[in-house]
Amino acid sequence: MKKNLAEFIGTFWLVLGGCGAAVLAGGHIGAGGVAIAFGLTVVTIAYSLGHISGAHLNPAVTLGLWAGGRFDQKEIGSYIISQVLGAIAAAGVLYIIVTGSDGKIGDFAANGYDEHSPGHFKMISAIVTEFVMTFMFLIVILGATDEKAPKGFAGLAIGFALILIHLISIPVTNTSVNPARSISQAIFVGDWALAQLWLFVVIPIAGAICAGYVYKYLSSK
Repeated sequence: MKKNLAEFIGTFWLVLGGCGAAVLAGGHIGAGGVAIAFGLTVVTIAYSLGHISGAHLNPAVTLGLWAGGRFDQKEIGSYIISQVLGAIAAAGVLYIIVTGSDGKIGDFAANGYDEHSPGHFKMISAIVTEFVMTFMFLIVILGATDEKAPKGFAGLAIGFALILIHLISIPVTNTSVNPARSISQAIFVGDWALAQLWLFVVIPIAGAICAGYVYKYLSSK
């Protein structure tokens, strides 16, 4: 229960901090600022709650760690449920804040492709981007948390990786690499966001699982 609560709180902070920066301050801080915000949420939770739950904050990360032999299959379901609920709770708080102004939420930092991509990138671009970005994210996570890696720097490496991922992919999909983050925003936007949600659930998970198996092979004796 403590691990699940830590994942709930951590994912809540990820979505509130990252998507909150995009929705409330995106016009002032730009894509670079939003990228930094997402990275900061991961760094702060990694060092505050990582010792409790591992600070996955992302169903794709949980499944990637499982594929890499780093996570018990019996805990997958409870972790993912906690992450999704934490993300939805954060989106709910953000919704209340945003509608306290003009009542309109716009795209609410939801993920999309075609006309809903910030740069109007097509679906194939979104698929490739989300797969590769999540694959590399998991490679960094698995490598930085390896018992042979330098101690104490995993949170920074993972946070910096997420910043870089956002700098690359915000123009393409608004950056998911995290099904919980995508689900939470799509629920409040509805319509096109829900119709396109499948991509931001299936593709990040596929990329993460592939990375888990690849890193497991790379690190095997």
